[in-house]
Amino acid sequence: MNLTFKFDDDFTVNRLGFGTMQLPGTGVWGPADDEKNAVDVITTAVDHGVNFIDTADSYGPLYANLYLRKALEQRPDNHVLVATKVGFTRQGPSEWTELGSPAYLRQQVEENLFSLGLDHIDLLQLHRIDANFSLEDQIGELAKMQQEGKIKHIGLSQVSIYQLKSAQKIAPIVSVQNRYNLVDRADEDVLNYAEENNIAFIPWFPLATGKLTSGSKMTQIAKKYNATPAQIALAWLLKRAEVILPIPGTSSVDHVISNIAAQNITLSDADFETLSKMSTK
Repeated sequence: MNLTFKFDDDFTVNRLGFGTMQLPGTGVWGPADDEKNAVDVITTAVDHGVNFIDTADSYGPLYANLYLRKALEQRPDNHVLVATKVGFTRQGPSEWTELGSPAYLRQQVEENLFSLGLDHIDLLQLHRIDANFSLEDQIGELAKMQQEGKIKHIGLSQVSIYQLKSAQKIAPIVSVQNRYNLVDRADEDVLNYAEENNIAFIPWFPLATGKLTSGSKMTQIAKKYNATPAQIALAWLLKRAEVILPIPGTSSVDHVISNIAAQNITLSDADFETLSKMSTK
């Protein structure tokens, strides 16, 4: 099993990455209760080989980016591919509203650049396609900034195959970030398309928190590998397709180390098939 994914000649990343969404306050709003710990979680991930980190200016807003910036400043010799997202406004804790205005998307790219302390964004993903604006306007604006050197690669989030194909007619699309995990595989068709076309598939909510700890089969398999259910769920994703780049998030240093250790688990084909039957969709 290949544990790396090549975006281009400059970027080959370890497939098991890290997501910053759980670092800000409750409802992904406001600062972390312990901001030093938030930075420490990221540096710990980097120290354990993570070189693909997913974030967004809407996480906090901005707080997650600021923690990531501090962490990367503490690890200047580590080459980390930073993926961030645009396309949401925030009105309060757990409140998210799509906005695909080209002017707003451009503003968000600039906010990501200065909050992350970067001169360009390695991977910029459109958080959601806003039906109030044409796809050409939304992807087209990102393509303009790609031409300006502010964005290297463009990706999409929570899209259908039709939307993905439509976007590909406007600009090269290198990644898709849809909800997908062991027990929720409603977007299996999108994953299959990504696999066929060597597009990175970045599953958000990769652990289906709370749903994976129940069930005797999961417990039995976890014990067999001396692992936690979360580690088994991540190992299943890594085996499912070599284009999958899981980005489990946590605000715990111990949990981030545990999650990264999942890449050392090689599931047998029989156990993989048993787990594959756990899907609820």
